[in-house]
Amino acid sequence: MSQRTSVTVEPAGPQDREAYDRAVAGCGKPHFMQLWGWGEVKRATGWEPLRFLARDGNGARGAMTVLARRLPGLGTVFYAPTGPAVDYADREAVRALLGAAAEEARRHRAFVLRVDPDVPVERREAVELLAGLGFRRGTEATAFEALQPRFVMRLQLAPTPGETLARFESKTRYNIRYAARQGVTTRVAASEADLAAFYRLLQMTAARQRFAIRAFSYYEALWRHLLVPGHGRIFLAEYQGRPVAGIMVFRCGDTVWYLYGGTDYEARKVMPSHAAQWAAIQWAIAEGCRIYDFRGVSGNVDPADPHYGLYRFKKGFGAELVEYIGEFERVYAPLRYRAFQAAFAARRRLLRALRARRGSAAAPAAAG
Repeated sequence: MSQRTSVTVEPAGPQDREAYDRAVAGCGKPHFMQLWGWGEVKRATGWEPLRFLARDGNGARGAMTVLARRLPGLGTVFYAPTGPAVDYADREAVRALLGAAAEEARRHRAFVLRVDPDVPVERREAVELLAGLGFRRGTEATAFEALQPRFVMRLQLAPTPGETLARFESKTRYNIRYAARQGVTTRVAASEADLAAFYRLLQMTAARQRFAIRAFSYYEALWRHLLVPGHGRIFLAEYQGRPVAGIMVFRCGDTVWYLYGGTDYEARKVMPSHAAQWAAIQWAIAEGCRIYDFRGVSGNVDPADPHYGLYRFKKGFGAELVEYIGEFERVYAPLRYRAFQAAFAARRRLLRALRARRGSAAAPAAAG
């Protein structure tokens, strides 16, 4: 095996898009939110993606997308969702990427650089490494208040659908087979008309459960920048000739993530959501993936918790609870950062009040 050489980090331009995405997928800690296309989706919502490639003489060692946004009266915030895309055991590459991001933050006069790596909490060496680089713990948010969920449900996929199905709880297996007996079929969305059908299901769910969703243009951007290039799919479950459930999933490296979903409540008794999830899981297995990530839960497994139903649904598929290390921040302008914190805390209190008032556990289920 050839010996590794020193890591160099360079900005990634449009000509590097394919090499950049290969680096994200092959880094040992892949995530769809670090793909090139995710940055383009976020560009449409007011963020500027800044991308970096870490290399040595043997090839890519990792990659990183940082989203920059100027906030009126505060300055610029830097945020790397789930980043950097690098194995935290490769300490040299981690230091190089975060060092490059820190230099760019200073050039932009950013007041904070925030990261929230999808690294399990057991990896104490990752926390120590971040602390050694000047990062401190960020928002100690609970449930779904952080930018990314700290608690997720992850299913370890077996090599075949039959072996994976055997890992599901008996009730979930029954619901999947019941949907098939009732005539529920599934297919992959193939056109923007299918995207519109999926969005209608999302609207129906949002209206019923009283949570906000983004404009259709946002999902069009996801379609254009991630799904069309092959980084994701929409699976539609149909009953009596019409779509009654749909989920949007993304794939990077050995993992598929479920992010958005909607259901026609009137068709719930034929279990279309189970059928859609099973179709996506079978696709993940066919793609050679190792993990199917159901994304966020509250982390509280007490049946009295208002979000317990969401946890129970995902657990039924054999998924296990995983806690990540959470948010970390490197602060450059303490006064502006404290003002930012105050505004963020006020937003969090408002969200808590709204959830308490509607008394619904379903809001995070499809919000992503």
